[in-house]
Parts: sequence; C-alpha cells; structure tokens
Amino acid sequence: MSTSIHTLGSIAVGDLVFTVAPMTDRKTLEITVDRDASLVLRAPAEASRERVERFIQSKRSWVYRKLAEKDALVGPPIVKQFVDGEGFAYLGRNYRLKIEDGIDGVRLERGRFRMSPETAAGGDEAMRRWYVRTGEQWLSRRVEPWANRMGATGVGVAVRDLGYRWGSTKGESYINIHWATLQLAPSLIDYVIVHELAHLKELNHTDRYWAAVERAMLDYERRRADLLTAGARVWACHG
Repeated sequence: MSTSIHTLGSIAVGDLVFTVAPMTDRKTLEITVDRDASLVLRAPAEASRERVERFIQSKRSWVYRKLAEKDALVGPPIVKQFVDGEGFAYLGRNYRLKIEDGIDGVRLERGRFRMSPETAAGGDEAMRRWYVRTGEQWLSRRVEPWANRMGATGVGVAVRDLGYRWGSTKGESYINIHWATLQLAPSLIDYVIVHELAHLKELNHTDRYWAAVERAMLDYERRRADLLTAGARVWACHG
C-alpha cells in the first residue's frame, strides 16, 4: 500500500532532503529552493512517496543548479574511508591520513592527519569535530579584517553543520560557516565570509546586496564561479 507523503515531515532522496509543506488542495508536485538553500516539496493530498521520489529524481539536475545559484554546497556525496592514505583537505591543501596508536582525537602534524584506530571507528564525527574546533580559531581571525572593511563591528562567527549552505547569518552581528568550508582555499573561504557579512545588512540578493559584496571584493564573480567548481569536490558527510 502506498504511503501518503503528508504523513512525513521530510523526505530524503539520495543526498537531497526536502521539507514536506502542509497539505493543500493543489493538483501538482512542486519543488522550491529557499534563500537559505533549504528544499521544500509541495504535493497533492493523494501523492504517494513513490510518485514523489520519481518526481524528485527527474528534477535533481534542476535542484543542483538552483542550489549552486544560491552559493550552496552542492554535488554528489563524497565518501571517505578512515584508513591509511585517505586524503582530507584543509585550507585548500590535501593531507593523507595516518592511523596509529596513541593519538588522542585528530591531529594535523608533520604533513599528515593522524588518529588512532579507535578514533577511526567513528571517523566521520571525529573529523567534523576537528574542522569545527580548528575552524572557529582560524575564522575568528579571518573574519575581523573583512568585517571592518564592510563596516561591521563585533561580528561573531561559529562553525556548524549547515546542510547545503556554505554559511548563514544570525541576527545583525553573527555569521555561521559550514565546517566543510575549511577544506577550501583561503581565497574561497574569504568569498563565503564576505557573502555572509553582506547579509547582515541586506537579507536578500538585491542589487544593493551585490554592490556591497563588490565593494569589498572586486573579483567576487570569479571566486563565486571557482567556489561552484571546488564545492563539488568537498567532503560534507551528506546522508
């Protein structure tokens, strides 16, 4: 027996997760991509999960393109194995993993990521924690000059898992950066920083918003294009 999609709060198809909008009397399926890169599915009351999954599969290329237009982290999921020789990026450089006894947590030293066999057993979470911890220290220093240039003071920064968003804002003086961003080259991380700092004063991508981005970063369009290419190679642990 088919399951109605409206009995679910969300639905995941591959690496894409959609919030199911409340039921209405609509007759067609529709996907929208919100400003924050969240995905919303609207469906008729009688729509089954099977029908919805087929529809989403047919629209995957369109969804990826729309996410890219919003400077979102997109691309097919990249799977990492926590074994000797696996590569992990940090600030645009690739480092090989070394599994060895006696290592507490995750370390980046002597040109390698290092962790114990016990840590490797939960490697995904351990690496995420490392990027968060290291990223908050690095970004707190990196954000301040850009914030000063853009007339923002006292801006705080947090590193979090933001799904398909490179960054987001909170209130008028706080930005969030996806932990996966720390894998990018510093010039691309700077673009993400400037993109979010501009949102502190202008919520939407208006002409005034892009003018503020351009004043701070004249070559933002090139960096934005480079981010789309680089983002497809970033490991982000999408489910």
